[in-house]
Order: sequence, then C-alpha cells, then structure tokens
Amino acid sequence: MRNVLIPCNRLVRLLRVRTGSSHVLSTVGRAVWAREVATWSPLGTAFNTKTAKRLNLFRENVGLFEVPELTSPSGFQRAEAKVAREAAELVEATIGAPTGIQVVQLFDKLSDTLCRVADLADCIRVVHPNPKFAHAAQQTCFHIGALVEQLNTNIGLYDALKRLLHDEAAMASMDEESRRVAELFMFDFEISGIHLPDLQREMAVQLNEDILTLGSDFSKGVNTPNAVPKSVLPDHLKYCFSVDGDKVIVQNMHSDSGNDAIREAAYKLYLHPNPQQERVLETLLSARNRLAQLVGYPTFAHRTLKGTMARDPETVMSFLKATGEGLIHRTMEEFSLMRAYKAKHSPSNPNLAPWDPPYYSAFIKADRFKIDPTEYAPYFSLGACMEGLNCLFSQLYRISLQPQETHNGEIWDSEVKKLAVIHETEGILGHIYCDFFQRPGKPHHDCHFTIRGGRQLDNGDYQIPVVVLMLHYPPPTMTKPTLLTPGMMENLFHEMGHAMHSMLARTRYQHVTGTRCSTDFAEVPSVLMEYFASDYRVLSQFARHYQTDETLPEDMLRKLCESKKLFQASELQQQVLYAIVDQVYHGKHPLGKSTTDIFAELQNKYYGLPHVQGTAWQLRFNHLVGYGAKYYSYIMSRAVASRLWHQCFKDDPFSGTMGERYRREMLAHGGGKDPKLMVESMLQKQLSTEDLVQSLLDDLAE
Repeated sequence: MRNVLIPCNRLVRLLRVRTGSSHVLSTVGRAVWAREVATWSPLGTAFNTKTAKRLNLFRENVGLFEVPELTSPSGFQRAEAKVAREAAELVEATIGAPTGIQVVQLFDKLSDTLCRVADLADCIRVVHPNPKFAHAAQQTCFHIGALVEQLNTNIGLYDALKRLLHDEAAMASMDEESRRVAELFMFDFEISGIHLPDLQREMAVQLNEDILTLGSDFSKGVNTPNAVPKSVLPDHLKYCFSVDGDKVIVQNMHSDSGNDAIREAAYKLYLHPNPQQERVLETLLSARNRLAQLVGYPTFAHRTLKGTMARDPETVMSFLKATGEGLIHRTMEEFSLMRAYKAKHSPSNPNLAPWDPPYYSAFIKADRFKIDPTEYAPYFSLGACMEGLNCLFSQLYRISLQPQETHNGEIWDSEVKKLAVIHETEGILGHIYCDFFQRPGKPHHDCHFTIRGGRQLDNGDYQIPVVVLMLHYPPPTMTKPTLLTPGMMENLFHEMGHAMHSMLARTRYQHVTGTRCSTDFAEVPSVLMEYFASDYRVLSQFARHYQTDETLPEDMLRKLCESKKLFQASELQQQVLYAIVDQVYHGKHPLGKSTTDIFAELQNKYYGLPHVQGTAWQLRFNHLVGYGAKYYSYIMSRAVASRLWHQCFKDDPFSGTMGERYRREMLAHGGGKDPKLMVESMLQKQLSTEDLVQSLLDDLAE
C-alpha cells in the first residue's frame, strides 16, 4: 500500500497525443483528463495515477517495512534468530520478575517481539510476488509458531503469571487494562493445557496439533472439485462443465447460470457427500470438544465465546433463533417473489429450490432497478473515494491521510501506497500500506493485516501501529483511473473501518491493540463504515464523475439502496442458518447424528427451503475452520453497528463530537476493555437480545 505522486505537467506529457499511434486521445478527452488530474489532492493523485518507475541502483535497501534484516529472503532467518535471542532474554526476565504490573509488561514485550516478525511474515507470505520471499516468510511462520508452542508450555512463565493473578493486592493495584491483559495471557496458557497433570497436558498438546492438521485437511477438501463419470449426466449437460477424459469436473455451484438444469446439476454434484471429508469434519469437531472439556469447558463453543460480546453459546443461540423468527415472514415473501419469476421464465419447473435464490435475486434486481454497476463506477474513482474517506475522517476524528514516499526495498510491489495517519494535535498515529491493485498470483480476497501493534514503550513514547490493507482492484492506466463499482467502494469503506480501529486505538499493550479483540466486536467498526458508504450526504462529498465533475445523482443512490434492501431478509436468513449450524456442531457432544443429518434438520427448520437429499453443504463450509463457534459474529456485529449508526451518526454523519466520543468509548480501547461494556458505554444503555434483533429488522424496514 504505497503512495506515488506524479506532477500534473508530467501526467499531461504522458497523455500527449502520439503521432502514428493507435492509442490516441482526442483533444477534448485529453483536456478533460488533465483538468481533472489537476484538481486532485496529493492523496487522490497517489491512487488515481500509475506509479512512475524509479531506478534504485544507488538507493540503500531498507528492508520490507523498514526492517533492516528483510532486504532479501534470507533475512527472515536473521529476523528469526533475533527473535529467538530476545525471547529467551524476556522469558528469563519474566520468570525472575517481582509479582506486579512488571510481569504483564514483560509478557506483552515478549508477545510483541514474536508478533512483529510472525505477523509481518504472515502478510508477506500472502502478498509478496517473489516466490522466494513468500516461501521464506512461510517458513518463518512455521518456526515462530513452533516457538510459541514451546512458550505456551513453559512452566516458569505460567507460574509467574499465576502468582500475579493469585495476588489480590497486586491485581487490585493495577489498572483495568493490565488486569484484563493478564487474564487473557492466562486464558492462552490454559487452552494449551499447561495447568493440567503431565498426561493430560500431553493430550492437550496432541489435540492442538491434531486440530491444526484436521483444519488444514478440511480446507483442502472444501476447495477440491468433484469429479464424476460423464455417464451420470444427460448429453445436453455433459459439456456444460469441464471434462477430463471420461470424467466431468464440477468446480463450483454455477449459481449465476441462467440455465435451471445447469444450476441444479452443479448444486447436487458439487455438494455430493464425500465420506472422507465428512470423517475429517467429524473428527475435527470431536477433537475440539475433547480439548475444551480437557481444559475445563462444557463445550468448544463455551471456550470460544469466553470474553466476547455474546458471553456464552446460550446467548448466541437465543439471538440467532429470535433473528430467524423475526425474518421468516419477509423471507417467505421474498421466496414467493422469486417463485413467481421462476414460474414465468421456467414454467415447466416452477418450484423454488436451494440452487435458485442466488440467480433469481440477482435477476429480479436487474429487472426491477436496471442497475448497471459500470454506470456508477465513473463516480467512484479510487482517488476520489480515498479523498472522501479523508474528508469523513477529518471531521469525525480530526485526522488526515497523507501519502508518504517509500524507500528502496520497503514495499513488495511498486503500486503499493503508504499513508501516514496524522492527528491535528497528536501527530502521527500510524501507517497504512495500501496494496489495492491486481497482479498475477495475488489472492482475490480483501483483508487487513496487523504488522505492528501499538503499545506504550518504557521511555514514555508510543509504538505506532502499522497495518496492511489488501484489496483487489484493477490498476489505473495512463488514460483512466481505477473505477470502483458500488460494491468495491463499500468494501473499501469496510476495510478502512478495520484500519481506523488499528490507528485510533491507544492501548497500553499491543496484545489488545486495535482489532486484537473478540471477533464479534472486531467487525463492528468495519460494518459501521458500510452505513456511511450508503449515505448520500457522505457520498456527495466525493462521488463525482472523473471526467465531467458531475456529482452522483441522488436518485441513482436511492435506486442502489433500494436494490440492496431487496432480498436482504432471505440472505440474512441463510446466514442465520449457517451460524446455528456452527453453534450446534460446536455444542454438546456426542452429536448423536451425522453432520449431514444435522444440517438437513436445521435447514428444514430455519431456512424456508427444504434440504436436498444427497447433498452435504457443510462439507464446503470453510468458515468452520477459522471461525469455529464464531460465525454468528458478523450478524451480531451488524446489529450493534446498526444501533450505533441510528443512535449516534444518522442525524449527522460528520459529527466531530460523536466521532471523538466513539473513539474515546470504543476504538481507543481495542480489546483492552470488555466489549459489551464498551458498547453499553457508547450507547448509554444495555442492549438486550430483543434490541439487537430489532436493529436488524429495522434496517430491513427502512
């Protein structure tokens, strides 16, 4: 995520009509483009123009993220060695430290030492286009992960922390954040079974290893295409899929196909039960349950939900069931509308099936609203969107996003932009590396990486946070900036919500900085930003046609918002089903039935469309690996974000008073305070399950 400035006169030279070239700009087009570039701020220019190539022959290589060891792939080994030395020194210091706040500070230093390399490596293994760098980073992730496992079973460290937690006077003398961080470190220790007798501790270590392996195996199975004999398909469908010899390869559910028969065949074949994959899933769920019970929890869900906004699985299930009940009437109305469209366009097969909603919801939206995302894109140049975010943040938080020059070797691709986040009075709050543009081999998913967490240093200074935002946009060209569809623009706002959580947090400890908090709270700031991205008052500040400077017409936004509301109930109903499945799988064991039978039963009860015999959707549910017992988090985060928007920002989305309060009560604390209490402090009331459900339903009714 880098910033690059190209002077306007240079850009005009680049756009000069080239005699004899087929790539010739008209005089009018050239004039408009040059005029628009001249009106961009440095921030807009950085994101709307291609980066000028720079020769680095005589510039010192400062290393990735200015880490001096990381000038080459082999530097990861040097970084690992440095971590090992520093960690050994900190372990010794922690074990010998007097009982008191110093123990917490040393634990956090140790965590910071490990995370500053492990988190960086985790990012580089994903984003770096050089396979040697990516491989070296991957190896570092493995090696530091092994070191962490060793430390999690270090009895001396555990005893030092246990002495502190059992010393009532020492705990009472510490601030709330220090006490919480001490308890979180102990939680991390105990899920590794360190407090157990030797035999049980060995079992816990083995179960943790098994869970990692089983999760990896399940993820591989999720993404493996199904190969079936051509003979199982009628002739008119055999060549609608990839063919390999006498096999048909089904790689996905073909949800966007306009052919009902293709969607049905793809759904049934892609979701056909795989006995080996089901055994992996059931073994994974059983191992998680055994580990949870071994370390003192009734179920894996109870262990996972400790310290979250939800608190416990009973609260989660109550919330999900109430949400499903509140949605079902609207959901069935939406299914009826889809069914009517299907009967009109496919009279021989009018019944609505589970493979139909993705196609017909998109079809009906297009038919009703005639929305073409490409008509909106010229109003959402990436540079304009970044200027809009800057305008919003300056009013809410008194901060600005300022492009920074990068040094040789600091970034992994020339199109990465670096931003400094600068507060009016506090100075630099942190840095954001923006890796926004497509390139060969780059993953397609959007995400936020914490590279360095913020924390208070011994000398009184603050270690400023560093994050990476990875998106997947087409790069600008010499004749056109990157233009975003409304969905892309909303994703940008969402990910910048995560970045602001990291930048605006000012926790004492990096262990709880920014997004290092419970999952059901971490998504609140990012989902809240989606509400700003749908507000015309916000969009009108920046959504202007990149050629004509025309503001996005309000009726276009109104039509877009109306289209987003259509079928929102049935889409949310489906997410409720998946979240309930996740809770049941991680609830009381033994499950008593196969995971397929459980899924079928729950779909028939909570979705509104019957389960299809001979399918096993859960075997493609990869979120069971990374979000086990936490899939509900996005739904609950949306409910909280909705309440925040309507109560705090809807009347004035630019309120500096409310923005400062939001930072003070929520963002500043990261995971350093109880998330439920932070929300209650911001809203000045306790939120009941009924309140959360009503927030979701109110969104649908607007």
